[in-house]
Amino acid sequence: MSTDNKIIPAKNIFNKLWAKKFLFLKVWIITFILSVAYIVPQPRTYSASTLLAPEMASGDEMGGLSAIASSFGFNLGEGGSVDAIYPTLYPDLLSSNDFIVSLFDVQVKTIDGEIQTDLYTYMLKHQKKTFYMKPIYWVKSQFKKLFDKQRTGGGGEEGRVNASFLTEQQFNIVENLKSNIICNVDQLTSVISIKVNAQDPLVAANLADSVCARLQNFITEYRTSKARIDLEHYETLVRDAQKDFEKAQLEYSNFCDSHRNMTSQAVMSERDKLEVECSIALNKYQATSAQAENAKQKLQEKTPAFTTLQNASVPLRPSAPKRMFFCLGMLILATIITSCKILKTELYSTIVFFSNKKTND
Repeated sequence: MSTDNKIIPAKNIFNKLWAKKFLFLKVWIITFILSVAYIVPQPRTYSASTLLAPEMASGDEMGGLSAIASSFGFNLGEGGSVDAIYPTLYPDLLSSNDFIVSLFDVQVKTIDGEIQTDLYTYMLKHQKKTFYMKPIYWVKSQFKKLFDKQRTGGGGEEGRVNASFLTEQQFNIVENLKSNIICNVDQLTSVISIKVNAQDPLVAANLADSVCARLQNFITEYRTSKARIDLEHYETLVRDAQKDFEKAQLEYSNFCDSHRNMTSQAVMSERDKLEVECSIALNKYQATSAQAENAKQKLQEKTPAFTTLQNASVPLRPSAPKRMFFCLGMLILATIITSCKILKTELYSTIVFFSNKKTND
């Protein structure tokens, strides 16, 4: 049995498929109608992105080596950085429940101006859904009411959401936001890109800016937490030292005024004692004031600087779903499936032939 007798010529395949051209036409029409009916009602989403470059806190001993390595395309990380949270961990930070819940109070406004509320209310009450999925959602919710025990906790103080104890409704919103807030960090340059998807273009842009601002605030608070605690401590010492100095100064002044023109040794000794105490209190006040000023300088040094390379802009066109690509993909898939069904006999015989040939060899 020769190979030529079993391999189907391309011309024969084309002729057989061409003979079924009306079948392909029917399949394409039906596929196109179904694809359009499925994809058109899908809510459209818009993407807004921003780029942020953080100040790196690396030690001097690793700075030169990191620069040399970067020139060859390698990244040695943060080197001598004392930070526990560095840029490569920012995506994990943005996907944490605590960070997502902190965004619930962000004020958002739709581009048509009809909706202006906080992010939690917007995600809860103003999300568009596909109309043919509404019966499925309703049936699913009824089953959950019958078989699932809904958690009623999750409320914090003054109505705040407790990120550690979310209700099912809150959990679903958190997971939705996690999937629509994407953070990437360039391993070489440490440039942070934040991309936000939303059903409204203005909401997407506002939320991208808010996420960027909240991230900067979080990193700033983290980097300056020790310095702020030290500054508060020294400011407390300054206030106490000032009170002690004012008290000692008042006692010294009152004593001098009440014992004027008295030259007895006891009076002079008491005056000298009060003068020394006033001098000690003054020195203490001056020393603590200097320490407080030094703490302020350290706080300023620890405060990180962020450079916004690209602000979020309101997108003009939706990013998803790609309706044309979806319909085209469905038409290609339908064509492949129809062709395989028409040529199933020829394909089967060819596969069997090559399988037997391989076994004989």
